[in-house]
Amino acid sequence: MIIRKDVQARLDALAKPMGSLGRLEALAVDLAVASQSLGPQTRPRRLVLFAADHGVVAQGVTPWPSAVTTAMVETFLKGRASSTALAEAHGVDVRVVDAGMIHPPRGPWPDHFIAQPVAPGTADLSQGPAMTEAQFDRAWALGAAEAQSAVNAGHRLLIAGEMGIGNTTAAACLTHALTGIDADIATGHGAGADAAMRGVKRDIVAAAVARLGGCTDKAALAAIAGFEIVAIAGFYAEAAQQGAAVLLDGYVTTAAALLADHLCPGTRAVMIAGHLSAEPGHRAALAKLGLAPVLEWQMRLGEGSGALVALPLLDSAAALLRDVALLADIGA
Repeated sequence: MIIRKDVQARLDALAKPMGSLGRLEALAVDLAVASQSLGPQTRPRRLVLFAADHGVVAQGVTPWPSAVTTAMVETFLKGRASSTALAEAHGVDVRVVDAGMIHPPRGPWPDHFIAQPVAPGTADLSQGPAMTEAQFDRAWALGAAEAQSAVNAGHRLLIAGEMGIGNTTAAACLTHALTGIDADIATGHGAGADAAMRGVKRDIVAAAVARLGGCTDKAALAAIAGFEIVAIAGFYAEAAQQGAAVLLDGYVTTAAALLADHLCPGTRAVMIAGHLSAEPGHRAALAKLGLAPVLEWQMRLGEGSGALVALPLLDSAAALLRDVALLADIGA
Protein backbone atom coordinates (compact mmCIF):
# COMPACT_ATOMS: atom_id res chain seq x y z
CA MET A 1 0.00 0.00 0.00
CA ILE A 2 1.37 3.40 -1.01
CA ILE A 3 1.08 6.02 1.72
CA ARG A 4 1.84 9.73 1.68
CA LYS A 5 5.35 9.45 3.12
CA ASP A 6 6.28 7.05 0.31
CA VAL A 7 5.30 9.59 -2.31
CA GLN A 8 7.03 12.42 -0.49
CA ALA A 9 10.22 10.37 -0.35
CA ARG A 10 10.01 9.88 -4.12
CA LEU A 11 9.51 13.62 -4.67
CA ASP A 12 12.40 14.49 -2.38
CA ALA A 13 14.68 12.15 -4.35
CA LEU A 14 13.95 13.82 -7.71
CA ALA A 15 16.50 15.94 -9.57
CA LYS A 16 15.33 19.27 -8.14
CA PRO A 17 15.55 21.13 -4.84
CA MET A 18 13.20 19.60 -2.28
CA GLY A 19 9.83 21.34 -2.22
CA SER A 20 10.71 23.58 -5.14
CA LEU A 21 7.49 22.87 -7.03
CA GLY A 22 5.31 23.89 -4.12
CA ARG A 23 1.65 22.93 -4.36
CA LEU A 24 2.27 20.81 -7.44
CA GLU A 25 4.15 18.42 -5.19
CA ALA A 26 1.23 18.27 -2.76
CA LEU A 27 -1.06 17.44 -5.67
CA ALA A 28 1.37 14.76 -6.81
CA VAL A 29 1.10 13.17 -3.37
CA ASP A 30 -2.70 13.23 -3.54
CA LEU A 31 -2.70 11.72 -7.03
CA ALA A 32 -0.23 8.96 -6.22
CA VAL A 33 -2.14 7.93 -3.10
CA ALA A 34 -5.49 8.01 -4.92
CA SER A 35 -4.01 5.98 -7.80
CA GLN A 36 -1.89 3.76 -5.54
CA SER A 37 1.04 4.27 -7.89
CA LEU A 38 4.34 6.12 -7.72
CA GLY A 39 4.06 6.50 -11.49
CA PRO A 40 0.41 7.54 -11.82
CA GLN A 41 -1.32 7.68 -15.19
CA THR A 42 -4.00 10.26 -16.00
CA ARG A 43 -4.68 9.01 -19.54
CA PRO A 44 -6.88 7.71 -20.94
CA ARG A 45 -9.65 9.37 -18.93
CA ARG A 46 -13.41 9.49 -19.12
CA LEU A 47 -16.13 11.94 -18.10
CA VAL A 48 -19.56 10.44 -17.49
CA LEU A 49 -22.36 13.02 -17.39
CA PHE A 50 -25.39 11.80 -15.44
CA ALA A 51 -28.69 13.65 -15.98
CA ALA A 52 -31.99 13.57 -14.10
CA ASP A 53 -34.94 15.76 -13.15
CA HIS A 54 -36.18 16.72 -9.70
CA GLY A 55 -39.77 17.02 -8.53
CA VAL A 56 -38.84 19.71 -6.00
CA VAL A 57 -38.53 22.17 -8.91
CA ALA A 58 -42.31 22.62 -8.55
CA GLN A 59 -41.66 24.49 -5.27
CA GLY A 60 -39.85 27.39 -6.93
CA VAL A 61 -36.29 26.57 -5.82
CA THR A 62 -34.79 27.59 -9.17
CA PRO A 63 -35.57 30.09 -11.93
CA TRP A 64 -35.19 27.34 -14.55
CA PRO A 65 -37.81 24.79 -15.64
CA SER A 66 -37.00 21.09 -15.77
CA ALA A 67 -37.10 21.25 -19.57
CA VAL A 68 -33.65 22.83 -19.40
CA THR A 69 -32.23 19.48 -18.24
CA THR A 70 -33.23 17.93 -21.56
CA ALA A 71 -32.05 20.95 -23.54
CA MET A 72 -28.63 20.78 -21.92
CA VAL A 73 -28.32 17.03 -22.46
CA GLU A 74 -29.00 17.62 -26.14
CA THR A 75 -26.28 20.27 -26.08
CA PHE A 76 -23.85 17.77 -24.51
CA LEU A 77 -24.65 15.31 -27.27
CA LYS A 78 -23.92 17.94 -29.90
CA GLY A 79 -20.58 18.68 -28.22
CA ARG A 80 -21.49 22.33 -27.71
CA ALA A 81 -21.68 22.59 -23.89
CA SER A 82 -18.96 24.06 -21.67
CA SER A 83 -18.04 20.65 -20.31
CA THR A 84 -17.87 18.92 -23.67
CA ALA A 85 -15.72 21.75 -25.08
CA LEU A 86 -13.33 21.39 -22.13
CA ALA A 87 -13.34 17.61 -22.48
CA GLU A 88 -12.41 17.91 -26.14
CA ALA A 89 -9.62 20.35 -25.30
CA HIS A 90 -8.12 17.96 -22.75
CA GLY A 91 -8.58 14.66 -24.54
CA VAL A 92 -11.33 13.29 -22.32
CA ASP A 93 -13.72 10.58 -23.50
CA VAL A 94 -17.37 11.51 -22.77
CA ARG A 95 -20.48 9.47 -22.08
CA VAL A 96 -23.92 10.92 -21.30
CA VAL A 97 -26.35 8.93 -19.16
CA ASP A 98 -30.07 9.56 -18.73
CA ALA A 99 -30.62 8.55 -15.11
CA GLY A 100 -34.18 9.89 -14.98
CA MET A 101 -35.40 12.78 -17.14
CA ILE A 102 -39.02 13.83 -17.50
CA HIS A 103 -38.55 14.47 -21.22
CA PRO A 104 -35.76 12.31 -22.70
CA PRO A 105 -33.89 13.90 -25.61
CA ARG A 106 -34.97 13.02 -29.09
CA GLY A 107 -32.51 11.16 -31.30
CA PRO A 108 -30.96 9.65 -33.12
CA TRP A 109 -28.00 10.26 -30.86
CA PRO A 110 -24.42 8.98 -30.89
CA ASP A 111 -23.31 5.80 -29.20
CA HIS A 112 -22.02 7.65 -26.15
CA PHE A 113 -25.61 8.45 -25.06
CA ILE A 114 -26.96 5.84 -22.64
CA ALA A 115 -30.69 5.92 -21.89
CA GLN A 116 -31.39 3.88 -18.76
CA PRO A 117 -33.73 6.11 -16.73
CA VAL A 118 -34.74 4.97 -13.27
CA ALA A 119 -37.99 6.95 -13.54
CA PRO A 120 -39.12 10.23 -15.15
CA GLY A 121 -37.62 12.40 -12.42
CA THR A 122 -37.73 12.08 -8.64
CA ALA A 123 -40.78 12.84 -6.55
CA ASP A 124 -40.94 16.20 -4.79
CA LEU A 125 -38.71 15.77 -1.73
CA SER A 126 -40.52 18.60 0.02
CA GLN A 127 -43.70 16.51 0.05
CA GLY A 128 -42.29 13.05 0.74
CA PRO A 129 -39.46 10.69 -0.24
CA ALA A 130 -37.72 11.60 -3.48
CA MET A 131 -37.38 7.93 -4.42
CA THR A 132 -37.93 4.41 -3.16
CA GLU A 133 -35.13 2.17 -1.95
CA ALA A 134 -35.56 0.09 -5.10
CA GLN A 135 -35.09 3.18 -7.24
CA PHE A 136 -32.05 4.14 -5.17
CA ASP A 137 -30.54 0.71 -5.80
CA ARG A 138 -31.22 0.96 -9.52
CA ALA A 139 -29.61 4.40 -9.78
CA TRP A 140 -26.59 3.23 -7.77
CA ALA A 141 -26.19 0.18 -10.00
CA LEU A 142 -26.38 2.39 -13.09
CA GLY A 143 -23.44 4.45 -11.88
CA ALA A 144 -21.47 1.41 -10.76
CA ALA A 145 -21.88 -0.16 -14.20
CA GLU A 146 -20.51 3.00 -15.83
CA ALA A 147 -17.42 2.91 -13.60
CA GLN A 148 -16.86 -0.76 -14.37
CA SER A 149 -17.26 -0.08 -18.09
CA ALA A 150 -14.75 2.78 -17.94
CA VAL A 151 -12.16 0.67 -16.13
CA ASN A 152 -12.73 -2.24 -18.52
CA ALA A 153 -12.08 0.17 -21.40
CA GLY A 154 -8.71 1.07 -19.89
CA HIS A 155 -9.50 4.48 -18.43
CA ARG A 156 -7.17 5.40 -15.57
CA LEU A 157 -8.87 8.54 -14.28
CA LEU A 158 -12.64 8.93 -13.93
CA ILE A 159 -14.72 12.09 -13.70
CA ALA A 160 -18.46 12.38 -13.07
CA GLY A 161 -20.50 15.37 -14.14
CA GLU A 162 -24.17 16.11 -13.59
CA MET A 163 -27.09 17.90 -15.15
CA GLY A 164 -30.39 18.26 -13.36
CA ILE A 165 -32.37 21.41 -12.76
CA GLY A 166 -33.06 21.53 -9.01
CA ASN A 167 -30.24 19.21 -8.05
CA THR A 168 -28.48 21.67 -5.74
CA THR A 169 -31.53 21.35 -3.46
CA ALA A 170 -30.94 17.61 -3.16
CA ALA A 171 -27.20 18.20 -2.78
CA ALA A 172 -27.85 20.68 0.02
CA CYS A 173 -30.10 18.15 1.77
CA LEU A 174 -27.43 15.46 1.62
CA THR A 175 -24.70 17.84 2.76
CA HIS A 176 -26.85 19.11 5.64
CA ALA A 177 -27.65 15.54 6.69
CA LEU A 178 -24.16 14.08 6.33
CA THR A 179 -21.97 16.93 7.60
CA GLY A 180 -24.26 18.45 10.23
CA ILE A 181 -23.80 22.00 8.97
CA ASP A 182 -26.74 24.37 9.21
CA ALA A 183 -29.26 24.33 6.38
CA ASP A 184 -28.54 28.01 5.74
CA ILE A 185 -24.90 27.23 5.00
CA ALA A 186 -25.72 24.11 3.01
CA THR A 187 -28.07 26.05 0.75
CA GLY A 188 -26.68 28.27 -1.99
CA HIS A 189 -28.02 30.08 -5.02
CA GLY A 190 -27.51 27.14 -7.37
CA ALA A 191 -28.11 28.09 -11.00
CA GLY A 192 -29.17 31.64 -10.27
CA ALA A 193 -31.80 31.54 -7.49
CA ASP A 194 -32.49 35.00 -6.09
CA ALA A 195 -32.67 35.74 -2.36
CA ALA A 196 -36.35 34.86 -2.11
CA MET A 197 -35.88 31.57 -3.95
CA ARG A 198 -32.90 30.74 -1.81
CA GLY A 199 -35.02 31.29 1.30
CA VAL A 200 -37.65 28.87 0.02
CA LYS A 201 -34.94 26.39 -0.88
CA ARG A 202 -33.29 26.66 2.55
CA ASP A 203 -36.56 26.03 4.36
CA ILE A 204 -37.27 22.98 2.18
CA VAL A 205 -33.79 21.62 2.88
CA ALA A 206 -34.18 22.10 6.63
CA ALA A 207 -37.63 20.51 6.73
CA ALA A 208 -36.71 17.55 4.51
CA VAL A 209 -33.69 16.67 6.63
CA ALA A 210 -35.57 17.22 9.88
CA ARG A 211 -38.10 14.59 8.77
CA LEU A 212 -35.29 12.03 8.79
CA GLY A 213 -34.99 12.40 12.55
CA GLY A 214 -31.22 12.06 12.42
CA CYS A 215 -31.34 8.79 10.50
CA THR A 216 -28.82 8.49 7.66
CA ASP A 217 -29.32 4.94 6.45
CA LYS A 218 -29.98 4.18 2.79
CA ALA A 219 -33.76 4.54 3.06
CA ALA A 220 -33.43 7.93 4.75
CA LEU A 221 -30.93 9.26 2.23
CA ALA A 222 -33.05 8.02 -0.68
CA ALA A 223 -35.75 10.39 0.55
CA ILE A 224 -33.60 13.47 -0.08
CA ALA A 225 -31.41 12.48 -3.03
CA GLY A 226 -31.59 12.66 -6.82
CA PHE A 227 -31.21 9.90 -9.38
CA GLU A 228 -28.09 11.41 -10.94
CA ILE A 229 -26.55 12.01 -7.50
CA VAL A 230 -27.10 8.41 -6.44
CA ALA A 231 -25.74 7.19 -9.77
CA ILE A 232 -22.60 9.27 -9.24
CA ALA A 233 -22.23 7.84 -5.73
CA GLY A 234 -22.40 4.34 -7.21
CA PHE A 235 -19.87 5.42 -9.85
CA TYR A 236 -17.43 6.57 -7.17
CA ALA A 237 -17.91 3.51 -4.96
CA GLU A 238 -17.26 1.14 -7.86
CA ALA A 239 -14.26 3.19 -9.00
CA ALA A 240 -12.81 2.73 -5.52
CA GLN A 241 -13.45 -1.01 -5.70
CA GLN A 242 -11.64 -1.10 -9.05
CA GLY A 243 -8.72 1.00 -7.80
CA ALA A 244 -9.36 3.89 -10.21
CA ALA A 245 -8.74 7.48 -9.13
CA VAL A 246 -11.63 9.92 -9.43
CA LEU A 247 -11.52 13.68 -9.86
CA LEU A 248 -14.43 15.44 -8.15
CA ASP A 249 -16.21 18.41 -9.66
CA GLY A 250 -18.38 20.79 -7.63
CA TYR A 251 -21.07 20.81 -4.96
CA VAL A 252 -23.44 18.25 -6.43
CA THR A 253 -20.77 15.67 -7.21
CA THR A 254 -19.22 16.22 -3.79
CA ALA A 255 -22.61 15.53 -2.20
CA ALA A 256 -22.54 12.28 -4.17
CA ALA A 257 -19.04 11.65 -2.80
CA LEU A 258 -20.34 12.13 0.75
CA LEU A 259 -23.10 9.64 0.01
CA ALA A 260 -20.67 7.11 -1.47
CA ASP A 261 -18.23 7.32 1.42
CA HIS A 262 -21.04 7.18 3.99
CA LEU A 263 -22.49 3.97 2.56
CA CYS A 264 -19.14 2.50 1.41
CA PRO A 265 -16.55 3.75 3.93
CA GLY A 266 -13.12 4.29 2.43
CA THR A 267 -14.34 5.44 -0.98
CA ARG A 268 -12.81 8.84 -0.27
CA ALA A 269 -9.33 7.31 -0.59
CA VAL A 270 -9.49 7.44 -4.42
CA MET A 271 -10.83 11.01 -4.57
CA ILE A 272 -9.14 14.25 -5.59
CA ALA A 273 -11.09 17.50 -5.32
CA GLY A 274 -10.88 19.46 -8.56
CA HIS A 275 -12.08 22.77 -7.13
CA LEU A 276 -13.94 24.63 -4.41
CA SER A 277 -17.16 25.99 -5.85
CA ALA A 278 -19.05 29.16 -5.04
CA GLU A 279 -21.74 27.15 -3.22
CA PRO A 280 -21.34 27.86 0.53
CA GLY A 281 -21.74 24.23 1.62
CA HIS A 282 -19.01 22.88 -0.62
CA ARG A 283 -16.16 23.72 1.76
CA ALA A 284 -17.82 21.74 4.58
CA ALA A 285 -18.46 18.79 2.26
CA LEU A 286 -14.80 18.67 1.20
CA ALA A 287 -13.67 19.05 4.80
CA LYS A 288 -15.83 16.09 5.82
CA LEU A 289 -14.08 14.04 3.14
CA GLY A 290 -10.66 15.36 4.15
CA LEU A 291 -9.98 16.75 0.67
CA ALA A 292 -8.19 19.95 -0.35
CA PRO A 293 -9.34 21.52 -3.65
CA VAL A 294 -6.89 22.03 -6.49
CA LEU A 295 -8.52 25.30 -7.58
CA GLU A 296 -10.57 28.01 -5.86
CA TRP A 297 -11.94 29.93 -8.82
CA GLN A 298 -15.56 30.53 -7.73
CA MET A 299 -16.94 28.23 -10.42
CA ARG A 300 -20.48 26.90 -10.00
CA LEU A 301 -21.53 25.52 -13.37
CA GLY A 302 -21.33 21.80 -12.64
CA GLU A 303 -21.31 19.41 -15.61
CA GLY A 304 -17.80 18.32 -14.61
CA SER A 305 -16.46 21.67 -15.77
CA GLY A 306 -14.40 22.54 -12.70
CA ALA A 307 -12.77 19.13 -12.65
CA LEU A 308 -11.90 19.47 -16.33
CA VAL A 309 -10.26 22.86 -15.74
CA ALA A 310 -8.13 21.31 -12.97
CA LEU A 311 -7.19 18.30 -15.10
CA PRO A 312 -4.01 19.74 -16.71
CA LEU A 313 -2.59 20.24 -13.22
CA LEU A 314 -3.10 16.52 -12.53
CA ASP A 315 -1.31 15.79 -15.78
CA SER A 316 1.59 17.93 -14.57
CA ALA A 317 1.67 16.17 -11.19
CA ALA A 318 1.70 12.77 -12.88
CA ALA A 319 4.51 13.80 -15.21
CA LEU A 320 6.55 15.04 -12.26
CA LEU A 321 6.41 11.68 -10.48
CA ARG A 322 6.69 9.57 -13.59
CA ASP A 323 9.22 11.29 -15.83
CA VAL A 324 11.72 13.30 -13.75
CA ALA A 325 15.11 11.72 -13.09
CA LEU A 326 16.29 10.91 -9.60
CA LEU A 327 19.21 12.80 -8.06
CA ALA A 328 20.98 9.45 -7.80
CA ASP A 329 20.57 8.93 -11.55
CA ILE A 330 22.50 12.12 -12.37
CA GLY A 331 25.23 11.50 -9.82
CA ALA A 332 24.16 14.32 -7.51
